[in-house]
Amino acid sequence: MSSLSNIWHLGIKELRSLGHDTVLIVLIVFAFSYAIYSLATGISFELRNASIAIVDEDHSRLSNNIAAALLPPYFKPPEQIAPGELVRRLDNGRDTFVLDIPPKFQADVSAGRAPTVQLNTDATAVVQAGIGANYIQQIVTDEVDRFYYGIDSQPDPAVALRTRIAFNDNLESSWFMGVAWLINVVTMLAMVLSGAAVIREREHGTLDHLLVMPLSPFEIAMAKVWANGLVITIAAGLSLRFVVHGVLGLPTTGSFALFLASVMLYLFFASAVGLLLGTVARSMPQFGLLFILVVLPMIMLSGSYTPLESMPHSLQIVMQAVPSTHFVKIAQAILFRGAGLDIIWPNLGVIVGVGGLLFALALSRFRASISQEVS
Repeated sequence: MSSLSNIWHLGIKELRSLGHDTVLIVLIVFAFSYAIYSLATGISFELRNASIAIVDEDHSRLSNNIAAALLPPYFKPPEQIAPGELVRRLDNGRDTFVLDIPPKFQADVSAGRAPTVQLNTDATAVVQAGIGANYIQQIVTDEVDRFYYGIDSQPDPAVALRTRIAFNDNLESSWFMGVAWLINVVTMLAMVLSGAAVIREREHGTLDHLLVMPLSPFEIAMAKVWANGLVITIAAGLSLRFVVHGVLGLPTTGSFALFLASVMLYLFFASAVGLLLGTVARSMPQFGLLFILVVLPMIMLSGSYTPLESMPHSLQIVMQAVPSTHFVKIAQAILFRGAGLDIIWPNLGVIVGVGGLLFALALSRFRASISQEVS
């Protein structure tokens, strides 16, 4: 009971110390609010307002129908240009797509000669180039079929493909990116707060005060973990409710309480990493460099942006031992698919197991660091 009381009161001290750190408070509020919103809406994987120009060398009803079918919000109103302007406009970056319709295009289609239409694409806009080229091909094909066969006389396709999109019917990338950035912010701030707490104690000289008190390194470390974890859990819950669900519009599918419980378990691992880095680094600049080396690979390879299946097989095996990979699976399963504990418990087991081992390592390193302070 005495140990629990010490951990409680030390945690309260950590919260008070955090309350006086205006920079960290502003960082937490910004990271869980505007940062998530701006990153979720600023990076789009859909085709939106792509600039397109048309070199119409046919000036027929069919070519006009194709131009009229390139509609917002996918494309900006297409601009008619002369053939000599094509290369210059692409070089200047004015157009992402330039569609060149050859002379006698409608006549060749009517005669069944299968004419060729040239689509020039600026592939420096990688996302729009890949998606938009497929959209334009489908639009041109549909208009040609409608013209050649007539609206009601198109032949039945040999294979009927019926696509059913689950969990994100409208393919809103902001929903996916909002959850991904919420996961990343939880990871980054949990490590920053716990690591900065250790360095702040050393820089302010309060660690010397703790060393002369009847406190164990375990009590000091656990106080930092629960205090910073509480702040991150509350901030993550508010962000999920008001930013991801409220502003971005992600529908509430899974259990809010189960997600927060998973966050708390994951914070045990993330705080242990931050604590370990805080004992290695001697100042905040050193901590920042170590943070970049550890956190960026963890975030980029966890599956929040790129599916794990698309990575090399050896890397997939390595990342299975990293709890951030399993936390991404848990968050996506709960928030997108409404999964319950019966689905996510193996991932929770990995997080608890690896987090416990890492916390033991961080605690051992923390004891060694305190011993160096004493000597």
